[in-house]
Amino acid sequence: MALKLTERGIHEADNPIEVSFREAFELLKSQLNPPFTLKVLTQEEYSNLNKAIIFGILSQPNLAEVHIKHLHAIIIDGYELFTCMLVKIVDELYVKLLDSVKIQLIWVTKEMLNVLAIGFDKLLVALLRQIVGGDFSEGNSWLCLEMVALFLANWDCLLEEEPLILNKGLYVFLRLLADHYRVPSNPMVDGLKRMEVVYCVRLLREQFLLCLKIGRDLIRLLQDLVHIPEFKAIWKDLLLNPRQFGVDGFRDISQIYHTKTPSSYFLLRVTPEMETKLRFLLTHVKLGSQKRYQVWFAKKFLGVPGSEVILIDIVRFICCSVHPSSEIMQPDILPRWAVIGWLLTSCRKSYVEANLKLALFYDWLFYDETTDNVMNIEPAILLMVNSIPNYIEVTRTLLEFLLIVVDNYDIERKEIVSKGVSTALSTLVKRGIVSSLDVLTRSDMIAPVHREMFGKLVLVMQGGQCICCHCKIFVHICDEKEQILIVCYSGLHEPSGEAESPYGKIDPEKFGDRVYRSSLPEKIQKKKRERFVVSETTMQNKKRRRIPGEESSVLNWREEEGGVYHRKLRKLGLLTSACSV
Repeated sequence: MALKLTERGIHEADNPIEVSFREAFELLKSQLNPPFTLKVLTQEEYSNLNKAIIFGILSQPNLAEVHIKHLHAIIIDGYELFTCMLVKIVDELYVKLLDSVKIQLIWVTKEMLNVLAIGFDKLLVALLRQIVGGDFSEGNSWLCLEMVALFLANWDCLLEEEPLILNKGLYVFLRLLADHYRVPSNPMVDGLKRMEVVYCVRLLREQFLLCLKIGRDLIRLLQDLVHIPEFKAIWKDLLLNPRQFGVDGFRDISQIYHTKTPSSYFLLRVTPEMETKLRFLLTHVKLGSQKRYQVWFAKKFLGVPGSEVILIDIVRFICCSVHPSSEIMQPDILPRWAVIGWLLTSCRKSYVEANLKLALFYDWLFYDETTDNVMNIEPAILLMVNSIPNYIEVTRTLLEFLLIVVDNYDIERKEIVSKGVSTALSTLVKRGIVSSLDVLTRSDMIAPVHREMFGKLVLVMQGGQCICCHCKIFVHICDEKEQILIVCYSGLHEPSGEAESPYGKIDPEKFGDRVYRSSLPEKIQKKKRERFVVSETTMQNKKRRRIPGEESSVLNWREEEGGVYHRKLRKLGLLTSACSV
């Protein structure tokens, strides 16, 4: 019986990668048995011999020790070519590999780690990517168990040679733990959960400085594990006793919030095949013709019970790792926001939907224009804007979620979250991603309470300036309904054109006196039970040192103090509506 690596259907053609390895094995089969002939090889001969040895190791478990000794004898490049070929097999063939071949693949990976082969870290990453989220089958659980055992068994070696690979293992196992704790108890899963907890807790406790390199998504992953006792203790120290982690300079969890997660981490939770299909969707499929591709994708990757949780990782991957070039971002190409909208409507479980929305908005919460990429936050705003009016429910649910998260994600650090979201909104408008936010603040299809709350974020974004004339404004907050009213200072005393009587407005004893100006408009001063936020410029002008004997009158008003004609605002309302009259 012919040796093979993969299982294929009756009508399925041979994989060209497997064919090339098999042909090399058949060609050099006579040279793979001892005694080995040692001679100087050309590059082509060396490549073919590496292929033959790999095929022999994977397809002949009983002769694997012989083949690996042969490899050690002929190696001239630090195993770089050998590991590169293994990575290619994992990326292209793993799903179709025979079970016996998968076992041999893990065995040879351990051998490469023992000799510190060049590129062994890439091989480990390739295997981590083959652990499919939401797949609780025996084969997938076996791979996860083998990988966490490998990481624990080679802890010291990995920490010394490639510490970042421990980080990537942490990201993967933290994400998988949240799913594994939702699976009904069975011996394999229970053992897997224990090993994952041991690995993750050890790395967090002993190498927290290394863990910080993951960035803010470390917190996103940890929050799903707060119900596990070991992680509950970690959360307690993060919030109340950060010095416990022994990292100089680490004083508060907000420092992690401000660290962007590198895009390479998001690739870890998407298989190479899934990545290829998603990139094809977002670069070659035209908007309006995506239906059959979406159906195929869902049948291929979302058909297994429990696979819905992978949607969270896909959304994070699309937002942070798929950034189309200007050539690809054409009006007729399927945009990222449309794919995310489809994934959002595919959710059937409430906790998956909530985590998907958080994955979509997560970079908004701590956005910093100097370090974050605007492409990470673009899909969310375009999805909300473009869903009006045909898919208004999508806009409503996303806007409501954003407002709830701003108020409740981290109550003690609410100002950080509010500032992050406001900065994100400002950047989106400034970069021209959206021309304005009027569509969200004025649409009658959005609940008034949500428009009002969103208006407060817009107000913070505008920084207290009237967007029509950039004059000083006052923020009037009514005690009864907490409604924001924007008062344009320059137009309060403009004549209305209506007949008015001077009766009661002029004191007969002060005829001929200059008109004095109060520090605040008279109409506002007389109102009761109201508080005001005055712009910083106004306060500075108020404190300006005046020349002795100088009077504050309309004759010496400076331009910045309001002595310039502006249109009067007839109606008071939210900043975006009142100032655009």
